[in-house]
Amino acid sequence: MLLIGIAGKELSAEERDWLQHPACAGVILFTRNFESRVQVADLTQAIRDAAPRPQLICVDQEGGRVQRFRMGYSELPSLDNFGRLFERDAVSALKSAEEHAWLMASEIRATGVDLSFAPVVDLGRGNRAIGNRAFHAEPGIVAEFTRAYVRGMHAAGMAATLKHFPGHGSVLEDTHFDEAIDPRTLDVLRNEDLLPFVAGIEAGADAVMMAHVTYPAVAPEPAGYSPRWMNEILRREMGFRGVIFSDDIGMAAAESAGGVAARIHAHLDAGCDVVLVCPPALVADSLAAMDARPIAHPDVLAALMGQGERHWRGLLADTRYDGVRARLAGPDFQVA
Repeated sequence: MLLIGIAGKELSAEERDWLQHPACAGVILFTRNFESRVQVADLTQAIRDAAPRPQLICVDQEGGRVQRFRMGYSELPSLDNFGRLFERDAVSALKSAEEHAWLMASEIRATGVDLSFAPVVDLGRGNRAIGNRAFHAEPGIVAEFTRAYVRGMHAAGMAATLKHFPGHGSVLEDTHFDEAIDPRTLDVLRNEDLLPFVAGIEAGADAVMMAHVTYPAVAPEPAGYSPRWMNEILRREMGFRGVIFSDDIGMAAAESAGGVAARIHAHLDAGCDVVLVCPPALVADSLAAMDARPIAHPDVLAALMGQGERHWRGLLADTRYDGVRARLAGPDFQVA
C-alpha cells in the first residue's frame, strides 16, 4: 500500500481520484498543507470523505525544526534538549520527554490526524539530516528515552513509529540528497544503533520506518529495500510484529532502486508494508505501478488509527495540558 503526499491546503480533483485507488492507504501532510488548525482539520475530514475506505493520515510533528503544524500548536523543543538535561537530571529528563510525547500526540489527535511519525531514535552522532532531532549520542541513553516517548504517545492514544531503522545517526550524509553508506558490522550495530529499536519494540512500538542507508557488511542494498534487514533481522531476530514503513521514495538515496515503479516494487517485495510517496509529482506513477500487485487488506493499518475520541475542546479542558506546555517552554528547553 502507498501513503501519498498532496500539493496544497485543499484537495484537487486529481487528488480525490488518487484517494479512490485501492492501493492508497492514506496521506502524509507537510507544511505546504497547513495554514491553521481549522484549515488542517477541514482538510483531514475532506480526505476521509473523499476516500471509499479508511485513510491513515500522518504528519512529522517531532518538534524543533521538524514541526509541520505551528500556528495554534505548542512550540515543541527538539529532542536533543532532553539529552542535555539527562546529563544533569536523568529522572526529570525522562519525565519531560514523556510529557513532550503526550503533548505532541494529543494536539495532533485533536486535529483529526492519526499518526505523527515519532520518535526519532537515531543516535546523535553528527548526521546532517538528524542533528538535534536525536536525543543523545549514547545508545543506552537513547534507549531509555525511546521507552519514555513510546509511553507518552500511547497515553495520548497515538501509535509510536521508531525511525529510522536500523540507525541513520552514525553516517554523515543526508539521504534526501545523497547516498549514505555505513561500513560497520552487524555486531557493532547490535551494540550501538539497534539498542534503541530493541527498547522501543519491548515498549510496544507499533511501527518502524526504514532508513535509506546502505550497510554493505550486512546487506548489499539500502535497508529500506533489504529483505535481510526487514525479514531476517527486524522481524525474525528482533521479533517485531508491527507495520514497516519505507522512508520517502522521492529521496535521492532511494533512486538506487531505479525509476518510480522499480522503487515501489523493490520496497514492497523486500518486506515494507507501506511505501511513502511524499512528492505529489510521483503519486500518479506510483499508483499505476500498484495496478499489477495484490493489495494488502486495510486491516494491516487498523492499529495505527488514532485511538479514542479526541478534540481540542477536551484537550484544552485537560488539567495536564497547560502545565506540560509551561514546563516544556521553560529555561531547560530550546525550540530550535
